Amino acid sequence: MADVRLTNVQKAFDQTQVLRDINLEVRDGEFMVFVGPSGCGKSTLLRVIAGLEDMTGGTLTIGGRVVNDVPPAERGIAMVFQSYALYPHMNLFDNMAFGLKLTKLSDDEIKTAVHSAAKILNIDHLLDRKPKDLSGGQRQRVAIGRAIVRKPKVFLFDEPLSNLDAALRVRMRYEFAKLHEELKTTMVYVTHDQVEAMTLADRIVVLSAGKIEQVGTPLELYEHPVNQFVAGFIGSPRMNFIDAEIVSSDATFAQARLASGALMRCQVNGASAHPGDKVVLGVRPEHFHQGQSDFSTSTANTLSATSSNTNQIEATVTFVESLGSSTQAYFAFPGVEDALTCSLDGRTQIRQGDVLKLNMPPEICYLFDAAGRAFPRRKALSRPTS
Repeated sequence: MADVRLTNVQKAFDQTQVLRDINLEVRDGEFMVFVGPSGCGKSTLLRVIAGLEDMTGGTLTIGGRVVNDVPPAERGIAMVFQSYALYPHMNLFDNMAFGLKLTKLSDDEIKTAVHSAAKILNIDHLLDRKPKDLSGGQRQRVAIGRAIVRKPKVFLFDEPLSNLDAALRVRMRYEFAKLHEELKTTMVYVTHDQVEAMTLADRIVVLSAGKIEQVGTPLELYEHPVNQFVAGFIGSPRMNFIDAEIVSSDATFAQARLASGALMRCQVNGASAHPGDKVVLGVRPEHFHQGQSDFSTSTANTLSATSSNTNQIEATVTFVESLGSSTQAYFAFPGVEDALTCSLDGRTQIRQGDVLKLNMPPEICYLFDAAGRAFPRRKALSRPTS
């Protein structure tokens, strides 16, 4: 195993700067995931670590060794791509053994390595088959097995599940987690799917426009995003953003007025804010508390409305998605670009046109300044109880 360190790493294609002063440490044995929108540089960063792209600046070390000018084959890494890249005319054993044969290992050593990797991946009974006889998930296991037999110091995965259907992706996420637990090898994984990142990663790197926005555990990024970009990218459905204006603030709370006139008291350090400052209120869909409404429905987790209008809004339902375990309701609301999203209990019976009162306790409210920076919050998020 080995750690990976990037110091002031840059990458440019002609005049286009793709990576900007990347400083990052991937710890020995860590499962780190790179996430971000298309074009943010996450795959380019992975290819730089692999040696498939040359850096235009900075230093890269793997296991304490500077590898800026070291060829990919000598870096001690193995990479699994989005495409399986299997040889169609070879059976699985030969596909997995191909790289080892080039290293002149003995037949017994190759056989032992292939069967050991195949057993880990539960494909040892398929070794005599060819790729065309396999499902997508089985082919991906072969591609991973081809990497495992090389016993690399670092595994690199470039969106390995993007070609699989939704159900198989869920299964393969479990397989990746189990594989990391068994091998205990440093793994760097690229995906655009933040659900994959949240479920797999020890730590997540959120990238945007070639630079790192934030590095942290899944829970740290979810509860304490440093800016509006990270807050909107981590979490599904994404966080709601509502335009607001500071009314008053201190080191413990900030109070903001929405375009609807509602007042929101937010449990953040608002010492740097001033009355009249334009801000953005952030609330995750799952953190709304349903209050009194204009329809006669009650659910097990419905909370009574507060005695005042502070931290409460009233909105009209424009669309409803019933997902069984939860109900996603969408509302038109002043200061929201598209629609306000609220996650409710799956037993909640609501229809288009219903008017709901939604409560937002101060401890679940986020505030972002005009530059998108988050106002500091308490380190522990208070969990609402039903």
